[in-house]
Amino acid sequence: MTNRAYVIAGSEATGGAGIQADLKAFQELGVYGMGTITCIVSFDPGNGWGHRFVPVAPQVIADQIEAATSCHDLDTVKIGMLGTPDTIDVVAEGLKRQPWRNVVLDPVLICKGQEAGAALDTDKALTEKILPLATVITPNHFEARTLAGMESIDSVDDLIEAARRIHELGPRHVVAKGGVELPGPDAVDVYFDGEEVTVLSAPKIGEERVSGAGCTFAAAITAELAKGAKVGDAVRTAKQMVRKGIEQRLVTSAPFASVTTHTP
Repeated sequence: MTNRAYVIAGSEATGGAGIQADLKAFQELGVYGMGTITCIVSFDPGNGWGHRFVPVAPQVIADQIEAATSCHDLDTVKIGMLGTPDTIDVVAEGLKRQPWRNVVLDPVLICKGQEAGAALDTDKALTEKILPLATVITPNHFEARTLAGMESIDSVDDLIEAARRIHELGPRHVVAKGGVELPGPDAVDVYFDGEEVTVLSAPKIGEERVSGAGCTFAAAITAELAKGAKVGDAVRTAKQMVRKGIEQRLVTSAPFASVTTHTP
């Protein structure tokens, strides 16, 4: 039987992030993927490569969810960028219509194409309606600090504390990513399963963030869970995959590189 995984996320036209990166990660890990597009994000090369953000109508999102879940017997889903409270409402309703063995949430809390007030409303709705449904949540440094309500995360101990606080919000497993944001030579992620803390550390590959690394990381976890892996093992595979993708990152005409997708 072919393993299948579903993603609900935004489209990012350059191919380095969003649902494009998710489906490539699924394919690379031997999982058949399908997806629902929640919004369209396109970088603006004429305006400092800022984000142009266009939400998809809620009914169109609902229709996509209906089609995917009716066509396929699905139990594993990744949630990426949602973007508006209306989108969050319709996705939460769609998820609750059936049981899920795995819900992987990559909690995209901000898009530079959104007004600050709209972004705050979206963050609040995501925390209230989607986060408690998550089996696994994968916040980056900024998202971990925001969700944990901490003024700063400057050390591995801070990252562990953030993971513990986020776990209290409802998700069963938390992977708080330090990435290149923490000082020191290593990129450190913290995995907390509600009982034990596992610190995953590897030497940094440069000091710059690479577009799509977070999307690919969460998508790889999703694919491995769809194949029956335990969460801790899925997290380790995902970290290996992203490290390889950063090592072989794609240089573009934009002022950032994009992660590539290779089997770990």
